[in-house]
Amino acid sequence: MKKILSRMEFEKKRVKNSSNLYKNRNLHQKALKVKVEANNKYYWVSLTNWFDEPCLQLTQDLFAFQEIIYKTRPDLILEVGVAWGGSTLFYLNLCKTLGLKGVVGVDIYIPKDLRKRLTKKKPKNTYLKLIEGSSIDNKIIDKVKSIIKGKKVFVILDSNHTHDHVLKELTEYSKFVKKGQYLICGDTIIAKQPQSKKRPREWNKNNNPMTALKVFLRKDKKFVIDKKIESKLLFTNMPNGFLKRI
Repeated sequence: MKKILSRMEFEKKRVKNSSNLYKNRNLHQKALKVKVEANNKYYWVSLTNWFDEPCLQLTQDLFAFQEIIYKTRPDLILEVGVAWGGSTLFYLNLCKTLGLKGVVGVDIYIPKDLRKRLTKKKPKNTYLKLIEGSSIDNKIIDKVKSIIKGKKVFVILDSNHTHDHVLKELTEYSKFVKKGQYLICGDTIIAKQPQSKKRPREWNKNNNPMTALKVFLRKDKKFVIDKKIESKLLFTNMPNGFLKRI
């Protein structure tokens, strides 16, 4: 009869498997090739919905977020880069399940119809505050600060991906993260993949969140990269972007 593992034995096996996965550079290169080809077909931004709203995050990244949020239990989730709102609803559902307060979302443009849909679809007794404006505008930063003052916050930076913009976000929004909580630097994958010819952007391999992150981490020693989280992810848009405040 096959031995049935205990939960502790199973966890040890999972840790070993994730370590072996993380060390397999050949497999990761193959995964990156698949991701690049899929990205050229708009796969990552086109096909996944959460409660019928487009969700632009990879499913593996969302699972990583929920694992962190479950363990750290922040009061609020600060999402910088709302886009089409699917990920916002995902976080709101997590808040409802875990008894967290809610979500603060910041974006340069938040359509009125999206506000209405998110307000209608959000779970009862969860807090949602949507702030329209540039995430690096000092007025917007001050507004966020007044809302989250004194609270534990899980921060996701996923808006404009240029070096200067992300570095400003990292510098300012890292101040809101308390010890033991997380700051996510989104789309660091840009440094590893060629720019899509169909989707020209300001950012590129030499001007992106990863270049900003490296500068930030050289200056700020209060954050470390959580490799334990990343080691589980074959597909991620956030390599080296899972930062824990120590």
